[in-house]
Amino acid sequence: MKKVAIFGAAGALGAALVEFFYEKGFIVIGIARDPSKNSRLSELKIQTLTCDATIQAEVQTAISQLSTDTWIISTMGSFNADVPVDYIGHRHLINALEKTNINRFLMITSLGCGDSWEYLSDRSKSAFGSAVREKSLAESWLQSSHLDFTILRPGGLMNGDTTGNAELSQGVEVHGLINRSDVAKLAHQLLKNKDSIGKIYECIDPTVTYPVSNKQ
Repeated sequence: MKKVAIFGAAGALGAALVEFFYEKGFIVIGIARDPSKNSRLSELKIQTLTCDATIQAEVQTAISQLSTDTWIISTMGSFNADVPVDYIGHRHLINALEKTNINRFLMITSLGCGDSWEYLSDRSKSAFGSAVREKSLAESWLQSSHLDFTILRPGGLMNGDTTGNAELSQGVEVHGLINRSDVAKLAHQLLKNKDSIGKIYECIDPTVTYPVSNKQ
């Protein structure tokens, strides 16, 4: 049975990935600074590892408990979080993985990272540009590693069922939203595809929009 370890499993996107891969029959390992923040991990009796990724020793300990055939996914991020983990946490994770025989790694960042920074609006840069720049540093660190990596940059994240209309793109300007459940589906698709190794993808869903406010 295939195994997947999800860093950031207590966050909203991490939780969506946990649900998706659990339903697919994977052995899921949820890794987070405080796994109890996602009650579904205990409800589903999923193995959890407590790890503050800003502490190198804790990352190394977590990685040492994973088998070499495990897929690694990271959704770690600092937007609205207490601890800035975007760059240093991923640096520790990538460095730890390079010391093992665990190679397949999918890092989920966001639109606006790396070469897509120029397409980010001034408003977005002001609101969460610092986190995006940290994620960009993490992408650069990963790209210089020897891991079999894929980077996925989703648009604005929403809750909702999988629509099946999410779109992957590369190297073009895109803007939009996407349900977390569809990001999980795309993550699975990319991890299965060896052609995605070493590639960066953006993803949005043109059918997803912000809910209309009833306020007058």
